[in-house]
Amino acid sequence: MGFEVAHVLDKLGNGIENLGLNSWQLRTLSAIKRCRTAALGGHIDACDACGKINISYNSCRNRHCPKCQGNKRDDWIEARTTELLPVPYFHVVFTLPDSLNSLAIHNPKLVYNLLFETAWATLKTFGKNKGLQSGMIAVLHTWGQNLSLHPHLHCIVPGGGVEKEGNWKNVRSDGNFLFPVKALSKVFRAKFCAALKERHYEQYLKIQKQLWEKQWVVFAKKPFGNAHSVVEYLGRYTHKIAISNNRIKSIDTQNVTFAYKDYKQNGSKKQMPLTHGEFIRRFAMHILPKRFVKIRHYGFLSSTWKRQKLKLLQEKLKVKVLEKAEKKVFMPKCPCCKTGNLHRILVFDQRGPPDWYLGGSQNKSSCEK
Repeated sequence: MGFEVAHVLDKLGNGIENLGLNSWQLRTLSAIKRCRTAALGGHIDACDACGKINISYNSCRNRHCPKCQGNKRDDWIEARTTELLPVPYFHVVFTLPDSLNSLAIHNPKLVYNLLFETAWATLKTFGKNKGLQSGMIAVLHTWGQNLSLHPHLHCIVPGGGVEKEGNWKNVRSDGNFLFPVKALSKVFRAKFCAALKERHYEQYLKIQKQLWEKQWVVFAKKPFGNAHSVVEYLGRYTHKIAISNNRIKSIDTQNVTFAYKDYKQNGSKKQMPLTHGEFIRRFAMHILPKRFVKIRHYGFLSSTWKRQKLKLLQEKLKVKVLEKAEKKVFMPKCPCCKTGNLHRILVFDQRGPPDWYLGGSQNKSSCEK
């Protein structure tokens, strides 16, 4: 059995009260700690081949939980495959400077909303200069590899736009990025600073010098091979969290050690030890505000535009739209015989499986004869 964020929370215990976390962060961490334990109840399944029973505990379904992201990611990818166009797509990353970190910690909703708004405003400005309606799918990440605060947007941007007449037009076909990256960076900084000045003037004055003395970073990759690879690629980012459990290498009485890549040294693999408290403090920095939307669609990729005009545009581009496949009923395989399917026969609450059903033992291995 590997190490988990939940195990660090167990080790920290009541020490979590000394980290200065807000009620939403504490509630989220509590859900992660209880995920797939008897505290959330569960169900008993029976194999239709060997007859063995299997006990499973319910997941917390929290979007910050390392154990609850797989199915959500797959559903998102499947939904996007029906919206693809046979056009070049680019991966663009908008990154905020560390001079905004303090404000992001104390007012994350303000900073992250401004990041979304000004990144889109920047791309939309360049698109309008060419007479086109642009589009963008953006995913917010707030972390660096060592769990430091590093807010940035991963964006998928089609390499062109829609004309007033509703026709598609590619911006360029030479394989380079559709807009000059240096110009994007300057416009992005100007728009963010102007928006911050308008929304939070006092805070803007405190960090005005730091905001303007550094170059802001907008990174862009060349086009993807095909439209389907775009969705698979973005799927890696949509439901990522600050750290996956498989990166945690050890937990002892004082520290937790995790693996990370040091991009300042060409992505060399390293390990970092942190105290239990410092690890959870860093992890909690990346718990988003309640109901904050971390995946957003803009322009001709927005839900309103897609409902009204996407099908017509796909017809013009002669796209063979794949119908959404009916979801198959998921039948987990038996962990004992590996061939039979498990069927749910009983659901139980946090009090655990009934003793009478398990013959008086809740700890009995489901594969024991």
